[in-house]
Amino acid sequence: MAFTRDELLHVARLARLALTDEELERLGGQLGAILDAVSKVSELDLSDVPPTSHPLELVNVLAEDVPRPSVEQPIALQNAPLAEDGAFRVPPA
Repeated sequence: MAFTRDELLHVARLARLALTDEELERLGGQLGAILDAVSKVSELDLSDVPPTSHPLELVNVLAEDVPRPSVEQPIALQNAPLAEDGAFRVPPA
């Protein structure tokens, strides 16, 4: 599958990546190869395979809920691209 330059720039922006032209070209090839590999699943006859959320049965996947001190607000926000009034600022949907 081929991607346009604008689509690749959009994906890079969503991932907060600053990519060179060479990296964008390589990303396009890699994303195309990934989507081609994933699309091969649609070629399989899966009519007798029941839908599952996980291929193996999971047991004891939850850790015990133990109260502990939370992260202080300034530490939690220190790596945020944007913070406002003590909260993460995110672009509108």
